[in-house]
Amino acid sequence: MKVVLENLTKKFPERGRKARGEVTAVSDMSVEIPDGKLIGLLGPSGCGKSTALNLLCGLLKPTDGRIFFGEEDVTNLPAEKRGVGMVFQNYALYPHLTVRQNIVFPLENLRGKEKLSKEEMQRRAMEVAKLVQIDELMERKPGELSGGQQQRVAIARALVKMPRILLMDEPLSNLDARLRLQTREEIRRIQRETKITTVFVTHDQEEAMSISDMIVVMNRGVVQQIGKPQEVYDRPVNLFVAKFLGTPPINVFRGQIRQGMLYIGKDAVLRVQGCADREVFAGIRPEGFVLHPQGALTCHLNGVEVLGRDISVVSTNEACENTVIRSIISAESGVDTGSGTVRFHVKPEKVHIFDRETQERIPFETERAGE
Repeated sequence: MKVVLENLTKKFPERGRKARGEVTAVSDMSVEIPDGKLIGLLGPSGCGKSTALNLLCGLLKPTDGRIFFGEEDVTNLPAEKRGVGMVFQNYALYPHLTVRQNIVFPLENLRGKEKLSKEEMQRRAMEVAKLVQIDELMERKPGELSGGQQQRVAIARALVKMPRILLMDEPLSNLDARLRLQTREEIRRIQRETKITTVFVTHDQEEAMSISDMIVVMNRGVVQQIGKPQEVYDRPVNLFVAKFLGTPPINVFRGQIRQGMLYIGKDAVLRVQGCADREVFAGIRPEGFVLHPQGALTCHLNGVEVLGRDISVVSTNEACENTVIRSIISAESGVDTGSGTVRFHVKPEKVHIFDRETQERIPFETERAGE
């Protein structure tokens, strides 16, 4: 089922003693979600992603704009008639019911032509339980299950109605790190097997990038960028997107472009073509540093963190906006920790230049200085 959000806007009355107007939670949002794909809707807290999800499922009505499921305009359709499956952050399972009863519950509320026989309800419940691999837990109650198992019950309950689209609101936030990894892989497997169009809301960029066919990055109610995860990471449209995506985060430096050269402080770091002289921010991904004794960029060495296959060189530079610079290099690289300084070349494809005022990315062609 293709889903289209067309100029979607949601405003709420401002609250508090000094409230005078409205707060825009979602602003002019236009997104086309292809049929059968998993879309990650992500951004920091308060960016509007959960509001967008509630507009999709019908729990909120938009101030402006339209929502289409396929060719059907569902903007004013009640939530219960949209054919949406919802998985909440807190699972919302009934503690006094068994797993089987929790899964069957949505089917017991169907009326009219949609009403099913008890046999059909049980058949469907077992079918989705096998899909999410909890068919051996059907007689247990939620309190007897792990967090990951409870999450699977919540997914099964959402799927049992055979929804047109599946919406997930921070579904992994209550799990520990290992379970989060395991469960997100399971969500991806289930989505691929069912081919249900799925919208996955999260503030965790690594989570969204790892399982999504496409990501939608939001900030302050506005869509910043839409695209395949790797494409958005490699070509962020602005400084916000560049800083939001990536672990460790991108290293941001104050710089200047002068006569076809990118300067960070006094260091001429890259030759750039097609850029007028101006003040800029230079973003360098942690994996974009090459340790070299004659490197163009000189930093003060703070220390080295061993990561196993790689090491993180921790350093500082007066032009850096980050507290420290983190450079991920091979563990086989030798770092002279007694020198007090460290020098790097930078990989051109891992450098992004942004206008200092607009913070929009500046396209350019480049090569390393000194080559």
